[in-house]
Amino acid sequence: MSKPVRVRFAPSPTGPLHIGGVRTALFNYLFAKKHGGTFYLRIEDTDQNRYVPGAEEYIVEALNWCGIPFDEGVGKNEKFGPYRQSERKEIYVTYAQQLIDSGWAYYAFDTAEALDELRKTEEAAGKTFIYNHANRGTLDNSLNISAEETAKRIEAGEDYVIRFKTPVDETLHLHDIIRGDIKFESNLLDDKVLFKSDGMPTYHLANIVDDHLMETSHVIRGEEWLPSMPLHELLYKAFGWEAPKFAHLPLILKPVGNGKLSKRDGDKLGFPVFPLEWTNPDGTKSSGYREKGFLPEAVVNFLALLGWNPGTDQELFTLDELVLLFDLERVHKAGAKFDPEKNKWFNHQYFGRQDNATLATQLSHVLLEKGINWPIEDVTHVVGLVKERATFVSELWDLSDYFFVAPTAYDEKALKNWKPETNEILKELTIVLENTLDFSPANTEVVIKAWIEEKGIGMGKVMQPLRISLVGSLKGPHLFDIMALIGKEETISRINKAAETL
Repeated sequence: MSKPVRVRFAPSPTGPLHIGGVRTALFNYLFAKKHGGTFYLRIEDTDQNRYVPGAEEYIVEALNWCGIPFDEGVGKNEKFGPYRQSERKEIYVTYAQQLIDSGWAYYAFDTAEALDELRKTEEAAGKTFIYNHANRGTLDNSLNISAEETAKRIEAGEDYVIRFKTPVDETLHLHDIIRGDIKFESNLLDDKVLFKSDGMPTYHLANIVDDHLMETSHVIRGEEWLPSMPLHELLYKAFGWEAPKFAHLPLILKPVGNGKLSKRDGDKLGFPVFPLEWTNPDGTKSSGYREKGFLPEAVVNFLALLGWNPGTDQELFTLDELVLLFDLERVHKAGAKFDPEKNKWFNHQYFGRQDNATLATQLSHVLLEKGINWPIEDVTHVVGLVKERATFVSELWDLSDYFFVAPTAYDEKALKNWKPETNEILKELTIVLENTLDFSPANTEVVIKAWIEEKGIGMGKVMQPLRISLVGSLKGPHLFDIMALIGKEETISRINKAAETL
């Protein structure tokens, strides 16, 4: 690397952070850490009309929850601050004037109504209206009026914007780390607005100025910004600055159909598209990964493989492993389809690795709400027996309820194993259990199997009805573990109740 790696995540605080934005932040984070660089957060809030209170705080909280906190940003190591663009207005004024003075930009006084009329006229003729070299010489701008007239109109308070003067007849040969060499024709570009009539810069000017002043080495952003690349390269040329290296990430696509993943897809198919829950202005809530029970490590692992390939069949990676292996040149050009089931699969893998005691504490809260107060060590034991079947904490109760509450109903399909002689067999079994002093799993297994062998009864005639009696169905972990945890008295009580009921 010719200079220190400095990359940024630069979202607009216009609402909750989309999961696609999280992936962009993640790839920037991985790249920075891989090269011993800096990952900083810049808030691009130049569009004050779309600013949403609470969105900036949401972005910071989301990055922290995912385990990819920024090194620099608002209130943290402000080496190149301020990091909110709304607090940098005077800086942009200076650089906009520099472009005017050097002939790379011009004032435009065209009203919105006049431009709209031109647009309609072009569309009626089957054309597309573009404000560029082809017509700027006939429009209401400083290229066509004297400097004195321009100054007089500005002094009079007339609304204006500053537009970039795109060069004519140039072929731009650009390079993207992911997409390779790309060619753009300058005549097909429009003269983008760099400074708006409200005194705020547009994304294009603020972005370039800040990336330069904050010494950004690489711009890693979504594919939707690829059409802006020629303008940004030209702006660097206009200022006489060295441009950073660009890498445009592939889109995250809908699970079904074509197009970019949206909140609507999540609502339709029942999965979140935001890292954290978000309360909308109308009071409704948009679900978040955190509140749905996803683990941040699972979300990060899943997102890392959306568009990037490590070159092996390995799928589960720690964050440190991702940092070690990440390479922008292994990022795909094509969009990555979002798979909600694969998303859950990752969570299932990481859920099984969770500490039993931590999960037991969470399950205990559920138990207390139901009026059940078990010793935490017993709840921990239960968690260890059932967690491998769970994907979320919310599923632990459904997988383990029979430990805490005797069944009140019995699975109809399982009852085919309940024969006329079953009640008599279970009655004899309760006597055996009553006389068993050591009720540990290992001992009860030895005792019951010895009794079955002595009686000459088929194993299935005892074990299946016994499980139905204790659980209400044929599900659950090792039967003798269940018996040991619920205890001798409760085991016999459940057997007697099943016999009376069935």
